[in-house]
Amino acid sequence: MTPYTPPLRDHRFMLQEVLEHQVLSLPGFEEVDADLVESVLEEAGRLASDVWAPLNAPGDQQGCRRDANGRVSVPEGFAEAYRAYAEGGWNGIGVDQAHDGQGLPEVVASAVQEMLHGANMALALCPMLTAGAIEALIQHGDDALCARYLPPLVEGRWTGTMNLTEPQAGSDLSQVRTRAVPGDVAGEYRLTGQKIYITWGEQELAENILHLVLARLPDAPRGNKGISLFLVPRRLVDEQGNPGELNDVICTGLEHKMGIHGSPTCSLSFGDHGGAIGYLVGEPGRGLNQMFTMMNAARHKVGIQGIGVAERACQQALAHAAERRQGRRGGQECAIAEHFDVRRMLLSMRARTEALRALALSCASDMDQARHAADDEQRRAAQARVDVLIPVVKAFSTDQAVDIASLGIQVHGGMGYIEETGAAQLWRDVRIAAIYEGTNGIQALDLAGRKLSRDDGAALASLIDEVDATAAALVAHARLSALGESLAAGAHDLRAAMRVVLDAGRDSTHGEDAIQALATPFLTLAGHVLCGWQMGQAALVADAALQGGSQDAFYSAKLAAADFALRHWLPLGRAQRAVIEAGLDALSQDPVVR
Repeated sequence: MTPYTPPLRDHRFMLQEVLEHQVLSLPGFEEVDADLVESVLEEAGRLASDVWAPLNAPGDQQGCRRDANGRVSVPEGFAEAYRAYAEGGWNGIGVDQAHDGQGLPEVVASAVQEMLHGANMALALCPMLTAGAIEALIQHGDDALCARYLPPLVEGRWTGTMNLTEPQAGSDLSQVRTRAVPGDVAGEYRLTGQKIYITWGEQELAENILHLVLARLPDAPRGNKGISLFLVPRRLVDEQGNPGELNDVICTGLEHKMGIHGSPTCSLSFGDHGGAIGYLVGEPGRGLNQMFTMMNAARHKVGIQGIGVAERACQQALAHAAERRQGRRGGQECAIAEHFDVRRMLLSMRARTEALRALALSCASDMDQARHAADDEQRRAAQARVDVLIPVVKAFSTDQAVDIASLGIQVHGGMGYIEETGAAQLWRDVRIAAIYEGTNGIQALDLAGRKLSRDDGAALASLIDEVDATAAALVAHARLSALGESLAAGAHDLRAAMRVVLDAGRDSTHGEDAIQALATPFLTLAGHVLCGWQMGQAALVADAALQGGSQDAFYSAKLAAADFALRHWLPLGRAQRAVIEAGLDALSQDPVVR
């Protein structure tokens, strides 16, 4: 596998020139300036490229091991790499200073996380889940719980997990059977049950693991409203906050996965010897609401994760294409990067990765606005945008990342199918990102169903207005008019498709089936158009720089990527409008072949 180069230039372009560091003017970021952001990104890039990335391939080859006692060992070097991360204060980068974090904007934290995932996705999953646990405790934990458990999480000395899935309860969490009964000590509960697919559910690289577990109290009703959220430490914590004896939680097995071999995905058994001690987080019966705090944060970060792996797939493919000599061009033997079909694949990978990054960082900027803007209306409007964008960032970014990694294998030809090149590992690793934290079909249902219906499409319509404005600005430039025309057509298709989906969802007889049928094509169309919008904005900035006399080749490359995204890639997404307008007749037939 080729070395990993952090995409600092593109991050700098997005934060400084497209988003113009707007979040730095928000309340709470008075001590953060552009120079600090730059130094943070550079240091994070060094950690990613020099410490984490070299462990990616060896970690995949070594995998994780479970001993007879249920203890899990991770690949060589992972513990030291995680320690470097924690001791550098990276775990608290996006946590408010009131909770002893670094207090940096979410958009900066997202750029850092992308580099870590690009360097080593298996290892980066651990702090990603810890960040979600931190957010859940801040939002829902009482003062006593936060005082004891939050500081070591923020410091990175302890890690966090999310325990939802059970053998009989996958995405349908109403089927959760794990039980929690009051213990002998006030405030303690005893949990019994099994959880599966618990990422980083057992390991020795941190002093302690805090499991956030969905379970039912004895008097809980059936269904989602009967589920509560509990904090269950791997090691019990004494009055001074020190981890001591092991709790009644054991890893009963490790999943044998197609990828992310360096990440231990565990089956956990709670309460085999009397009950695992846990503590209620927030109100009883509202566990799903509280867990969704963690899941929403994770969904955005899974999108970021996909982008990180896509970036590395781009780098891997480009390095191979520049080195591999095969065929002739102009009568001379040449590298395969000289062949236009290979160039098409490379540019497709690059343009899409940059478009996805731009949309994810724009969403992160909106998250900062939603949390920190001084005006209530600004915060509400920003949150409405975030709510619409998160399912797109999660689902569309990961779907595209899987395809980008697959295309990277194709660029390698037969060598891509051979493990030694590393191209196959990237595809194997990123494939899970389209499945966990709610499959991409669930994300599409969230967008086309819940998010559109709750405001009759107002939040998305507002975004489409911005797409139209960018298209008009492009058309006004003779050099960019073709890009603007393509973007305007995409916006028109998305607006028309939104009306179809809204109308179909109102049908009292077939509305639910209609949303099920139309959701994924609709999210795919929305992803293409919104990513095209971001590349349109990037084109305006790059063109202005070039017209202003810049000789930086980055801007020319950005214009080429924007041209490809808007005139070669967006038309593929626009075809989803025809799919949406085709109706449900084909899906109404029994798919079983007779």
